[in-house]
Amino acid sequence: MTNAAARPPRWERRKESRPAELLAAALGIFVERGFAATRLEEVARRAGVSKGTLYLYYESKEELFKAVVRETIVPMIRDYRRGVESSDAPSTELLPRFFGEWWRHFGSTPLAGIAKLIVAEAGNFPELARFFHDEVIQPNDALLAAIVERGVARGEFAPIDVEAATRVWMAPLVLKAISAHSLDRVCPGDALIDPERFMRAHTAFVMASLMPRAEQPA
Repeated sequence: MTNAAARPPRWERRKESRPAELLAAALGIFVERGFAATRLEEVARRAGVSKGTLYLYYESKEELFKAVVRETIVPMIRDYRRGVESSDAPSTELLPRFFGEWWRHFGSTPLAGIAKLIVAEAGNFPELARFFHDEVIQPNDALLAAIVERGVARGEFAPIDVEAATRVWMAPLVLKAISAHSLDRVCPGDALIDPERFMRAHTAFVMASLMPRAEQPA
C-alpha cells in the first residue's frame, strides 16, 4: 500500500503543475485571439485560477507570452540542435528530417499560431517581434544553416549561399503554417494542397538544389 504521508498534499501538487496549466491556457487564447485581444483574466479563468494567482507567476501579459515561447518552441530547437551535433547520419538524411520534424512539431500544431500572431501584430508590438526573432527565428535558421554547411563540408551538398537559401526555404513553410490558421479555414477543400504533399514537393526542390554539380543531369 502506498504511504499516504509520502504523497504531497493535493494543493501542493496542484501548485507545482500550475505554471504548465497557465501556459497551456495562454497558448490557446493567444492563438485564438491574438496578443492585443488576449486578457489575463480569461487566461486565468481557462486555467482554473484567479487573476491574482496568475500574477504570482507572470507579472504581465508580455512576460506570459515570452514564457509560452520559451517553454514550448525554444526547447524544441535547442534539443534538435543537440541531436544534429551528435549525429553520424548523412546530411542528406538530416536535412529532410529537419523539415519533417519542423512541420510535425511546429507547423501542423497550434504553435504555428504564434508565428501568425507575430506577423500580424509586429507593428504594434515590435519588442515582442524582436524577442521572437532572437529566440526562435534566428536559432531555427542557424540550425538549418548548420546542417547545410555540414553537408557542404562533407561534399554531400554543392556550395550554396547558405544564409539566403535557408530563408528562401523557410518562407514557404512558415506561410503554409500561417495559412492553416487563416486562409485554409475559409477556403474550399479542393483548393488546398495536402500538407504531406506540400512537404514532399518542398523537400524535393531543396534537395535537388543541393545536388553536387558532378551528379546533376546535363
